Amino acid sequence: MATATATIIAATSLLVGCDTISEDFSDFMQGISPPSPFEAAVWAADFNDPGRQRRGVVLLSNAAFGGETPYLELYRTLAQESPDPLVRAAAIRALGRWGTPDDAQVIAGAARLGDEESIESVAVPIRLESAIALQRLHEPAIVDRIWRQLINEDENESVRVELAIALGQYPTDASFQALCLALDDRSLALNLAAADSLRVMTGRDFGLDAPVWLSWYAAAPSPFAGGETFLYPTFQRRIGFWESLAFWSPVRFEEPGPPRGLAITSRRTYDDAAEDDAERDREYQNLGEGP
Repeated sequence: MATATATIIAATSLLVGCDTISEDFSDFMQGISPPSPFEAAVWAADFNDPGRQRRGVVLLSNAAFGGETPYLELYRTLAQESPDPLVRAAAIRALGRWGTPDDAQVIAGAARLGDEESIESVAVPIRLESAIALQRLHEPAIVDRIWRQLINEDENESVRVELAIALGQYPTDASFQALCLALDDRSLALNLAAADSLRVMTGRDFGLDAPVWLSWYAAAPSPFAGGETFLYPTFQRRIGFWESLAFWSPVRFEEPGPPRGLAITSRRTYDDAAEDDAERDREYQNLGEGP
């Protein structure tokens, strides 16, 4: 009986990690024999199977050739016209990665940002991916849509966090006021994202104290003169066991970078901040999506 009990306990302990092992093994096998580019393109164009279409879009957007003109046109079409919210969300993410500054208008329109009815009419994944994608594209014409959606207290918290991050690339009075308003929100994640955008926008750091920010802003003759170059955030994840064994395909994490369309000035860059240690070991990460 004791032997049987010990065997059951051992088997149970092994089963605890089955899901993780299965996922790692699946990733490992996909790394050995991933779908071909042709298969991915066929899946992305399959309007009869949303699940396959979404996977095809994700595969294409993650490929080195995912920014080719035919694929960009497909992303734009799906972002605006697909009836499946997850397909639209995947297409919007692809546009954020490969699109032009003009595509910011497409993305904001697809999510109906700035529209009070967007929360009821547009699915959360679409609005969330739109907010993240707009961190990678710079188009001043959409700044009003971003801050209006940000101050909508009925908006999903994760969406508002990503919008607060995106707003950091637009040093305007309306952006500043909206971010200060976000500092008083009940969400700590939103408070931190807003404070970080204010810091990037102005080069100053008054933490989460909205009255201090507003007092300083009212007295500063050129509040945005000392601002930093906005960098879209990225994050890293844990490398799986099987991934660590796949030496022929090492995992590489994306570095933060300026949005397409943003003119780089003499403001400090990510490399400068890393070299002079003025950022006090600040970690660039996507506060909305998590690790």
